[in-house]
Amino acid sequence: MRSPSILSLLWLTTSVALAQVKPDLYDTDKLSPAFHAGRRAALREKMPPNSVAVFFANPERIRNNDTDYQYAQDPNLYYLTGYLEPNALLVLTKDEVVVNGQKGTEFFFAQERNPQREAWTGRRLGKEGAEKALGLKNVYVGNDFRAFPLDFGHFDKIMGVLPLGAVDTPRDSTDLYSLVEQVKTKTQGHQPMDAQSLRQLMGQLRQVKLPEEMVLLQKAIDISCQGHREVMKFLEPGVTEYHAQSVMEYVFKSNGSEYVGYGSIAGGGENACILHYITNRRTLQNGDVFLADCGAEYHGYTADVTRTMPVNGKFSPEQKTIYELVLAAQEAGFAACQPGAPFRNVHQAAFKVIAGGLFKLGIAKDSAEVRRYFNHGTSHSLGLDVHDLIAPVRPVPAPAVLTASTATTTVAPAYTGPPTFNLMPNFVLTVEPGIYIPANSPCDPKWWNIGVRIEDDVIITETGHRVLSASAPRTVAEVEQVMAEQSEFKKPGKR
Repeated sequence: MRSPSILSLLWLTTSVALAQVKPDLYDTDKLSPAFHAGRRAALREKMPPNSVAVFFANPERIRNNDTDYQYAQDPNLYYLTGYLEPNALLVLTKDEVVVNGQKGTEFFFAQERNPQREAWTGRRLGKEGAEKALGLKNVYVGNDFRAFPLDFGHFDKIMGVLPLGAVDTPRDSTDLYSLVEQVKTKTQGHQPMDAQSLRQLMGQLRQVKLPEEMVLLQKAIDISCQGHREVMKFLEPGVTEYHAQSVMEYVFKSNGSEYVGYGSIAGGGENACILHYITNRRTLQNGDVFLADCGAEYHGYTADVTRTMPVNGKFSPEQKTIYELVLAAQEAGFAACQPGAPFRNVHQAAFKVIAGGLFKLGIAKDSAEVRRYFNHGTSHSLGLDVHDLIAPVRPVPAPAVLTASTATTTVAPAYTGPPTFNLMPNFVLTVEPGIYIPANSPCDPKWWNIGVRIEDDVIITETGHRVLSASAPRTVAEVEQVMAEQSEFKKPGKR
């Protein structure tokens, strides 16, 4: 089945069918070409004068031998084009230029069509498909870039982020590795490629979600919340972490999610105290708490939702105490989600509540000990990446106070602190405080192996905020009520 002659025959026998694909049989709710064109226009508006920006597709990743991981496009390239294939390159210029007799500000180099490969791995858009399906202009194939007569020395600023991990395929001069090397050659001796400025500009765009994006992000969040509800109903002593994970991800997949937004965290007992535990092989026991941090990805946008639940359906007094402390901290974090407020306020509000609670319970006596049990931030941005791009800025220092004796020498000191970020309408973030008390912690053993995180996705509005993941049960009463419901999923070992 691997000989070229057989491949050619396969292509000949399937070419008619491939030409008759009906688009309406596939997803009809993807971002439109007009959306992506608008994003390219918005980026050009922000680009500095006489500048050029270069965007690469993500590399393909080998899992083992001749098996690849499922391909995921570079979020910036997807945001600007909607293109989902590897081995591609987008060049955007601030101002109109003439190349090959054609005027334009965008030049796209698509993966070339290959009938033999397509018989094995699926159809490619090629040049014509990128033009027709995505509405891209000045489209070429990768092999055209080597001789492409765009003079990078013409520009005052060249922006781009070189992809990591591109692997050279010696027999393929159009793979991502070759495109990267050709960009290096074409820009050598000119302005150095500026990655930070491009990240800043893309962060400014991506941190404010447009209505079309919110439709997809809300879909991912709704699917995720449904998955959490089903796991609550399914959970009982004797099932494994991976049984619960399988229920969660079945719900994701059956509702159209192409992939998980990140590796599913499904930890019970001592594993609930490991922040990014993804082994998921333990058998759950009576008396365990189970922490599920799982989010569906839908058309590139990912949810991020965490719920913690008692395996036997009822929180013990100690579990309930810690859970309700985390819940109160989350409510404080929600209250801090206000337009114009500093991003850090959300964490500070949640930390203050958890610190006060741990002091009162005798689990911690100072802030350093609180950080032993609450050892992560409360929030991050959310969108095309689970930790999505933002564009923090350094504050402009206030003018120094001048005196008669220093008026000619005193200057404002340079600001050396971390970049800051203020919340703004249509910015989406998580609010996810947690407390994790592993065995052998320096506190009463009755608290050991209690790990609780409650995470919701929130959008900043003109007047406050809205919780996007409110359909997932959150209070003790709600969680226990849903856990008492009958699951539609067969328990392992039961008929």
